[in-house]
Amino acid sequence: MIRAICCVPVSPLRAEPSHRSEMVSQLVFGECCEIIGQGKENWIRLRVKYDGYEGWCTSAHVVEVNEEEYESTGCTLAADWVTALEYNGHPMMVPMGAQLTGMKNGKAHWRKNQVHFKGKGWDPAAALTDPKSIRQLTYKFLNSPYLWGGRTVFGLDCSGFTQMIFKFLNVPLLRDASQQAGQGEPVGFLEETKTGDLAFFDNEEGRITHVGILLNSHEIIHASGKVRIDKIDNMGIVQSETFQRTHHLRVIKRFLTEDQ
Repeated sequence: MIRAICCVPVSPLRAEPSHRSEMVSQLVFGECCEIIGQGKENWIRLRVKYDGYEGWCTSAHVVEVNEEEYESTGCTLAADWVTALEYNGHPMMVPMGAQLTGMKNGKAHWRKNQVHFKGKGWDPAAALTDPKSIRQLTYKFLNSPYLWGGRTVFGLDCSGFTQMIFKFLNVPLLRDASQQAGQGEPVGFLEETKTGDLAFFDNEEGRITHVGILLNSHEIIHASGKVRIDKIDNMGIVQSETFQRTHHLRVIKRFLTEDQ
């Protein structure tokens, strides 16, 4: 199996090998993947290491790496909203959450490719999960636009938002809201929730279609139009500006333990 790593700030993963095809997710700079298929016109099918998601991207967006680089753990993340680095001697701006795979003393070598990073790094293994720290982290994404398949501050969907926040907290989440709903420990009542619990919402057919992060028992931050803070009660979300009910609450899950 060919191992590879994303070498552009953000790479769209598409449902089919075409620029016109739906974007189903994204690879962020430094994230590893496996090349599992080849298409026409330099399209390749990938499986993302972090969450197992699959999609198509152009081959120019990744470079091959060796097994040691692919299996590297304890990866630092870019901590600022956007950060400058050098890739093969040329400047590149990468988004918050870019993965500094194989980085040592601000440098990484991905075979013949060189990365120099002098920005602020974030160590997920040392992340604080108290309410204040979680709020500070989630607020960095406020007003980022909703983007189907997105996973960065430049644009993201509801589950891309929760997945990226929990990546900073060293808790791996699957990609889609329906998948994330199968993880974590159930919380029986909204009044029992803690900052950082995830609330999931279903549609009229009973399918999980939305997820957000609870700030407390009556407020939720989620990606809906943009990343925003709205009110929540036992029935679901009430939009803070229009006072309209927008999402029906289905289940609440806890992912952060006391000693996290």
